[in-house]
Amino acid sequence: MHLSVTEPVGKAIQRCKLVLFRPIDVGRWFVIGFCAWLTFLGEGGGSLHFNLPGGAPPFGGGGVAPAGPGPAGFPGARPAPGTAGSLGNWLAANVVPAVLVSVIVITLVLVVVTVLTWLRSRGRFMFLDCIVRNQAAVRQPWREFRELGNSLFAFTFLFSLAAGAVVLILAGVCVGVAWPDIQADRFGTAATTATLLAIALLTPSCLLILVINLLLHDLVAPTMYLFRVPVMAAWRIVREEVLAGRGGTIVLFYLMKLVLAIAIALVAVIVTLLSCCLAALPYLGTVIMLPLLTFGTCYPLCFLEQLGERWRFFWPTGWPSFCRHCGYNLTGNRSQVCPECGQPIPEQQFRLIVQAGGEPPGDGERGA
Repeated sequence: MHLSVTEPVGKAIQRCKLVLFRPIDVGRWFVIGFCAWLTFLGEGGGSLHFNLPGGAPPFGGGGVAPAGPGPAGFPGARPAPGTAGSLGNWLAANVVPAVLVSVIVITLVLVVVTVLTWLRSRGRFMFLDCIVRNQAAVRQPWREFRELGNSLFAFTFLFSLAAGAVVLILAGVCVGVAWPDIQADRFGTAATTATLLAIALLTPSCLLILVINLLLHDLVAPTMYLFRVPVMAAWRIVREEVLAGRGGTIVLFYLMKLVLAIAIALVAVIVTLLSCCLAALPYLGTVIMLPLLTFGTCYPLCFLEQLGERWRFFWPTGWPSFCRHCGYNLTGNRSQVCPECGQPIPEQQFRLIVQAGGEPPGDGERGA
């Protein structure tokens, strides 16, 4: 089955219009915006910079340094190779404080990252539900998708730990190779070898981590939502029904996403400037950027819908009460087959019919 990467763009735009602009409801925007804010919580923050005290950075530094070592403690003086001012000797002389500070910082970072990851995992299904059901709700999807959110969080957290461990081990190997040059405060053969080794080992590792993250957010999470299955079952479905035999299509899909991301980023910059930087504020900025975020979330859903009826996310008005083939009222149906036309009822629609409950439909009762 051929999957287009351009056709879903128009469908995603139409869905975005339906959810946010027909009609325009400010209160609705703030509710959906809260779910979107949880989904992307912490992904657009700034960065922290840590600097070691002393002279120039390792492997030389910017600016013009004195020809030789300056007086002890002289600000900006370049330490001579092998002195206590070099990075290696500084670490050797301050092992205990460095370890304590590292443990505290790593613990705090892990706690913050864990909480943010959990909230993002729960919020992702809330935002998906708002878009798919065209509704503005917080409590109901928070409760309904608790298990799916926790499943996504567990996988994301464990995968992040494993990926971080791999990167740290590879980085440690590279630092070990470069250590003689680090101690000598120079960029020599060991540092060059470590740099080439880092490119050879870290680049493919980071690329693999990126690919898994992209697939998890764009394909696996929507699959979990659609079929109400845990994360590993969703990975199996994606592998068998989406990825198998479609390597080229998936590459084109992500190239299109890259183009769309660039366009969205440009629009976001313009909106931020026009809103006097209000769009840069947490939550309020998410509400202002909601059309862009909604479109970006709708695009993968519209792409997956091309796989057939089993992958249908968006349904016409009146669903799930009526059969989309003949219009028969399916309220109370428990057979997963329309009694009027004999067509099977899609799994997602049948689940919602069962959840809604009610009495079995009367004879010949149809939707308008």
